[in-house]
Amino acid sequence: MAIWAGMGLLLSACSHPNSLPTSNSDDGIDASKKVATSQRSTNSDIWPALDYSRIQDTKIEHKITEILSSMTLEQKIAQMIQPEIRDFTVEDMRKYGFGSFLNGGGAFPNNNKHATPQDWITLAENMYQASVDDSLDGSTIPAIWGTDAVHGHNNVIGATLFPHNIGLGAANNPSLIEKIAEATAREVMATGIDWVFAPTVAVVRNDRWGRTYEGYSEDPDIVKSYSEAIVKGLQGPVDGDFLSDRRVISTVKHFLGDGGTQNGVDQGNNIDDEQALFNVHAQGYVGGLSAGAQTVMASFNSWNGQKMHGHHYLLTEILKGKMGFDGFVVGDWLGHGQIPGCTNENCSKTINAGLDVFMASGDSWKPLMKNTIAQVKNGEIPESRINDAVSRILRVKLRAGVFEKPSPANRPLSGKLDIIGSKEHRDIARQAVRESLVLLKNKGDVLPIDPSKRILVAGDAADNIGKQSGGWTITWQGTNNTNDDFPGGTSIFDGLKQAINSAGGKIELSEDGSYKTRPDVAIVVFGEEPYAEGVGDVNNLAYQHSNKTDLAILKKLKSAGIPVVSVFISGRPLYVNAEINASDAFVAAWLPGSEGIGVSDVILSNPASAIKHDFTGRLSYSWPASATQSQVNRYDEDYAPLLPYGYGLSYSSKPHEDWPTLNQPLNVEQLKESEESNIVIFKKLVGPNFSAIAKDKNNSTEMTSNVLAIDGMTVRTIDKTVQEDARQITFESKQDAAFAFNSGSILDLTNQRKAKQSLFLNIRLDSDIVAPVTVGMECGVDCSGAIDLSNDLQKLAKHEWQELNISLACFEKHGVQLDRVTSPFVLRSNNAMQLSISEISFRNTPNVDECHSSISP
Repeated sequence: MAIWAGMGLLLSACSHPNSLPTSNSDDGIDASKKVATSQRSTNSDIWPALDYSRIQDTKIEHKITEILSSMTLEQKIAQMIQPEIRDFTVEDMRKYGFGSFLNGGGAFPNNNKHATPQDWITLAENMYQASVDDSLDGSTIPAIWGTDAVHGHNNVIGATLFPHNIGLGAANNPSLIEKIAEATAREVMATGIDWVFAPTVAVVRNDRWGRTYEGYSEDPDIVKSYSEAIVKGLQGPVDGDFLSDRRVISTVKHFLGDGGTQNGVDQGNNIDDEQALFNVHAQGYVGGLSAGAQTVMASFNSWNGQKMHGHHYLLTEILKGKMGFDGFVVGDWLGHGQIPGCTNENCSKTINAGLDVFMASGDSWKPLMKNTIAQVKNGEIPESRINDAVSRILRVKLRAGVFEKPSPANRPLSGKLDIIGSKEHRDIARQAVRESLVLLKNKGDVLPIDPSKRILVAGDAADNIGKQSGGWTITWQGTNNTNDDFPGGTSIFDGLKQAINSAGGKIELSEDGSYKTRPDVAIVVFGEEPYAEGVGDVNNLAYQHSNKTDLAILKKLKSAGIPVVSVFISGRPLYVNAEINASDAFVAAWLPGSEGIGVSDVILSNPASAIKHDFTGRLSYSWPASATQSQVNRYDEDYAPLLPYGYGLSYSSKPHEDWPTLNQPLNVEQLKESEESNIVIFKKLVGPNFSAIAKDKNNSTEMTSNVLAIDGMTVRTIDKTVQEDARQITFESKQDAAFAFNSGSILDLTNQRKAKQSLFLNIRLDSDIVAPVTVGMECGVDCSGAIDLSNDLQKLAKHEWQELNISLACFEKHGVQLDRVTSPFVLRSNNAMQLSISEISFRNTPNVDECHSSISP
């Protein structure tokens, strides 16, 4: 039986004044009933006709016609190409006149993670000036810059980082959301950028999805209301300062159905019928487009087997036709290349389906532009389709005033660095943290804590702003960050320390839960490591199923008779019954962002033991009753979560002395866990406890962004299957350079050696091999070794992904002491060479001869 069904202490999910709304539908039909009773349909009558009359302007339409009539085909296609800042230059902009460009997650001006706000402004200004320079391309149409500011201006050091959307959904406060969006717009404008790829309006139906935290809720009502609020905050109200010089262009994404794929697989297949597609997954577009959103981003996913980037019915007949959307549709990162029959460099199908702007990362933009021009000339793409796309792009630019506004460096907010991370914005974020916290358990009313007590703070997330902020935080995956990367921010420990010291209490920080003096209470902050799309997908919702190090801390403190308060950091609801059982109080803090101080505002009382701020957050996602209950949503016929949608305790709730011990039926075998027992050094993402390093004779530099260059070698992220899931290493000379993965602790590989494991590489040869190329392991002085793979690599077909296995026994024969490895992978070349890698791991491969690598396609 679900816990909420059997306990009198819990609140009704729909009766509490702070519970989430059950209806917010413009058509008079309760959205919940529509979700539950959707019928299969294939007609456009399902979809509404939206009213855009308040933002339509005949003068703008005449101007579009005038500009379009003067443009060459090449200039038109250039408006439809959006390259990424790592992959083209200011001179390329001057020559080709792209309509827009972007910085992907983890891309920075000058490839510098610590680029200053002025560096961002300088790049924006240089690109703008090149775009309006008609000396080479004959065009003076300004380019616009798009960025993923998804929880604040999250690519810029020092910006305010708000809670991720899952936490904001728990806050259920649209007016606060509008303030967050307005603050984000101001910080973005301060760096000279015009356009934000937000809001994400995915309605998440399976919490295994690695982007769950990007969705506000599993229910469409709150997503609809939030979408409207965020668009209004970013762009301004349509009857107010709409797209003024203090606002940015917004993007409602990802169209359509990304939160409803089978098994929660990123970029997977949504098999809902059309009525459910509208009732559940389209409500965010109804809200956002009604508020005047100017762009829509196409989704990676498919609907009933057809990729959205190539879906004419939904992009053209429904979005642009029936719904009347007159802005433009931008693709996602090389999403067009996933359409059958297309490549990253060649895809007429997506333009004919209704895509208006290619997001063309990497080196794809140049051949894509050339091929698209050729396809228009040979009739494969009608010129009328090109004219429609460019008209839409011009319409958005004219509405946003980019033709009349000053250049990026001269706009009213540009360069006002006091805006970035300002106290006003941090106060908004702090409020959002407070309102997002959901109290799941408070046995014995251990909360709020008297700050004059002696308090232990434990857990690896307690003093870790990067971990509490999650993915899409400076870097794409939110990894490789330290507290120094968040000037002005506060960890959860920082906030607690300020309040406790001010109240005369004592505080001790100990990650492993040990202590010098016995505390009156322990606060343990723990949870998921940061992740983003692709990497974040999981096979089940068990938290630390195989190595419950956090549970061990809780149990150690509990067994010592110390009251335990758990603060859980996560991007989705997870199965944590054991951790809840070992806690007197349990708080779902989600991913609170840079203002961890907001947590202390709620869990600590004031010195007089009075409540400072109560818990007002309520679950916008149902909490699972088992590790395999990943798809449990409000209004399901067999709805039986552990804790229901809308659940959340407050300090006024009934005392919890009767809180039951939860069942813990965690069977690892039953979970069919796909996380291999093998050691994974790199697979999509650098493995836990490893770091990617470029080094020469004197220095080692960790790769913390998506490009790393040293003398003689460059390493950059590339796409194999999903965005940035591989690394390309380019050796440029005979200098002594190496690319390595270092371990954070000494690796003992003797058991792997006994099991006849091999070093497994999934690689692609991108150049000829003309000199020795070695793969080695290092373990200190006089115990390292390397193997020359040049003969094996010469057998590989170029530009094809293939597998290579090297026996651990071979490394041992070459001098590696396998019980003390510090660098399990070191790649060197004595000459120019280019190689790409998508996986490095240790695997059971008993048929590999001791010093003969095996190759397979």
